[in-house]
Amino acid sequence: MGIIIAIIVGGIIGWLASIIMRTDAQQGILLNVIVGVVGSFIGTWIGGMFGSGASLSVFSPIGLLWSLIGAVVLLAIVNLVRRGSVR
Repeated sequence: MGIIIAIIVGGIIGWLASIIMRTDAQQGILLNVIVGVVGSFIGTWIGGMFGSGASLSVFSPIGLLWSLIGAVVLLAIVNLVRRGSVR
């Protein structure tokens, strides 16, 4: 059951990040899920550097925020590599 929730939340986080970065029209639902899940790992890592205590095993609002930040950072890196500039 936990993996299904992670996929659903990852899809929502990836979708929100794609709206923020204005790449929503270019991505499908599968890419949104991938961006959300990978973004949560990146966000947890960034959050750990700032000492926020975000954890992948605990469902919390700060964890969701760091996941969204990680997904936005991931999309910014993809845009930088793909186009040579961040939007």
